[in-house]
Amino acid sequence: MRYDNIHPGVFLSRPNRFIAQVENGGRVEVCHVKNTGRCRELLVPGARVWLTECPNPARKTRFDLVAVQKGDRLINMDAAAPNRVFGEYLAAGLLLPSPTLIRPETPFGSSRLDFYVENAAERAFCEVKGVTLEQDGVVLFPDAPTQRGVRHLRELARCVAAGYSAWAVFVVQMEDVRFFTPNRAAHPAFADALKAASDAGVRLLALDCRVTPDSIESRREVRIVL
Repeated sequence: MRYDNIHPGVFLSRPNRFIAQVENGGRVEVCHVKNTGRCRELLVPGARVWLTECPNPARKTRFDLVAVQKGDRLINMDAAAPNRVFGEYLAAGLLLPSPTLIRPETPFGSSRLDFYVENAAERAFCEVKGVTLEQDGVVLFPDAPTQRGVRHLRELARCVAAGYSAWAVFVVQMEDVRFFTPNRAAHPAFADALKAASDAGVRLLALDCRVTPDSIESRREVRIVL
């Protein structure tokens, strides 16, 4: 996926989880942060960031903050990007060959799962999580407790019991990482639920991404350590 009208800036502060103050061309802009996670290790004063201009002139914030430089890494932090990246992955037949149907936001049980996909041989539900937390080349999810994430993993296990394939997909919004692991320190229940889902037949997939200031695309599979 690609962004239009990208502008570089310098992060100043984050008054709340929805907005950031960014210096852009000598002006201080109030920008929408397209990620409600904590992202404390990313949004530090002085960090280089990239903004995309909102096409809606009536919106109060003119820009969206979509990427940040962390040391040598460029990290996409747009929470909407993982689903778009994985949608492209599905359309290319990289999960199920020759897909005949790809349907986003599909209900199952008490949840809406991110994708339903099928081909002539298989029917599958997929739930996608974006990963921006990195420590020494290891990427982790979540960065804060997520009861919703635990519920989705249990729903995926029910999909398997009902005869579907099911995938928990982690889109790593950066490249060249060592491996993915659940963040047990932040949320032990999620780590336990991921292991239980895997034991129940839910397949796990982690993909890293090639990131530029104006694009993000899936790159390769990343090793998963439970």
